[in-house]
Amino acid sequence: MRAAAEGKLQEVMPVEAAPGHEDERRKVTHLEAVGRTLAGIAPWVEHGSSDGAEGRLRKEYVEWGRGAIAHGVDPKSPGWLRFGEERQTIVDAAFLALGLHRAPLMLRDGLPQGVRRQLADALRATRKQTPPMNNWLLFAAMIEVALYELGEEWDRARVDLALKKMSEWYVGDGVYGDGPRFHADYYDSFVMHPFLLAVLEAVGDKDAAWKAMIEVEHKRAVRYAAIQERMVAPDGSFPPVGRSLAYRCGAFHLLADAVYRRLLPEHVTASQVRCALSAVISRTLGAQGTFDEHGWLRIGLCGHQPGVGEAYISTGSLYLCTAAFLPLGLDAEDDFWRGTDAAWSGKKVWSGGDLVADHALD
Repeated sequence: MRAAAEGKLQEVMPVEAAPGHEDERRKVTHLEAVGRTLAGIAPWVEHGSSDGAEGRLRKEYVEWGRGAIAHGVDPKSPGWLRFGEERQTIVDAAFLALGLHRAPLMLRDGLPQGVRRQLADALRATRKQTPPMNNWLLFAAMIEVALYELGEEWDRARVDLALKKMSEWYVGDGVYGDGPRFHADYYDSFVMHPFLLAVLEAVGDKDAAWKAMIEVEHKRAVRYAAIQERMVAPDGSFPPVGRSLAYRCGAFHLLADAVYRRLLPEHVTASQVRCALSAVISRTLGAQGTFDEHGWLRIGLCGHQPGVGEAYISTGSLYLCTAAFLPLGLDAEDDFWRGTDAAWSGKKVWSGGDLVADHALD
């Protein structure tokens, strides 16, 4: 964030990618790094402590966040993030939009008017690219939400298409297909639920059909949060299934979002989610080899594992792991922080403890 705020991200950030894909990923990886990091730390930037060492650190990140955006949306800056030049920028303009939605006062409203105009232009530039018929429709919708929240004209049709398709692609028990078919991966958490919640929160009242989806999506998100909490093994590991495993603890984006939004199932406490997320974060970010000698993330799930990275994965992509830190936006007195340590479901049941029976969402 410091490098991006100084317009030096392209100069100093290494670009690790699958062999043969380094040049193409250099066109998009810096927007990935900024957008995903801001989406993850936005609740803390918006609501974190203003006092002491944490307050000073938060103030620094607020300034860095605004500076990163200012450089990133200025085509004349060396920190220009090349909005609209590649289709991948739809994805990470949307993560940036999600960060703005989560920190409206500190990030969006704190920007000078000139930067806000350039930001709107940058977001609109992504419209020249066409999203595929899968989870990317939600990215296009989130970009329109950002334009709406900036007070700009926005395209309701892009939002409507995303919401209609996600409704069509719902396969049951809190799970969406990624397109018309189900994929065994973590995209319900990486993308589907967090973006649906944000889009409906922002503009759900603008259309009767959208409004009707709000309660339905909340129930589905609660159910998927219950599934996610049970995925965490006693040692903080989780099944290495599906694509994008290099996002590490970002696989629990939805669980982190659910506790932040107070959308947990009745039998799941904030304390056990704190302990579960802490275990996942430690397991995925604490492994030897996770960071290079300068502190940059490296490809892998538990350490440095280049084979885990698909062709679309590069250094900037990896910062989706910050999604696990959404609860940092909760007040220090919240039960999430103050509650006694509690075993999560996986730890409890595999140590012989009793567990509430699990039931599907009808």
